[in-house]
Amino acid sequence: MTTPAAPGAPTPGGYTPFPGSSAPPAYAAPAGYLPPSGYAPGSGWAPSQPTPARGAALGLTAFLLSMGAAVLAPAAAGIGGYAIGAGTGERLMAGTLGTDFDWSLLSPVREWVLLVEVGFWAGTVLGVWAIVQGIIAIARRAGRGWGIAAVVCAAVGPVIFGLTLQAVIVAGLAASASTG
Repeated sequence: MTTPAAPGAPTPGGYTPFPGSSAPPAYAAPAGYLPPSGYAPGSGWAPSQPTPARGAALGLTAFLLSMGAAVLAPAAAGIGGYAIGAGTGERLMAGTLGTDFDWSLLSPVREWVLLVEVGFWAGTVLGVWAIVQGIIAIARRAGRGWGIAAVVCAAVGPVIFGLTLQAVIVAGLAASASTG
């Protein structure tokens, strides 16, 4: 006669009866039997291997384009904006601004306005190109980190451009007011 195992104690063969149950005698697996490990492979479909990471050239190029958009366009705005503010300040103080803005006010500084506008459109083209190429780099895993940085930098570029232009126009207006 065998002594029954204590409730919850392991029995030979790996079977553990539940406490309080009348457990059948321990079952031993047949010799040479290995329990299954994982899932059996399917007969027709096998998961594909992940694509390896590619070189970082695509993402790096996108980042350089975004830096061009975020640095060169605000630089053009900084140069032209100060001249616009300084050139129009005297006429602004002499006249009154009503509800309608008189665009002829900008005619003495039209070259500087053109520089700022060309900088804006060049920054826009470079920024959109950088965003698209950055998204492609992220999706293709070709310089994913550079691609993420490119998308963020290109998205922040218009904010940098607008704030720079606003600040230097105000600085140019203030310089014109202090000299006049």
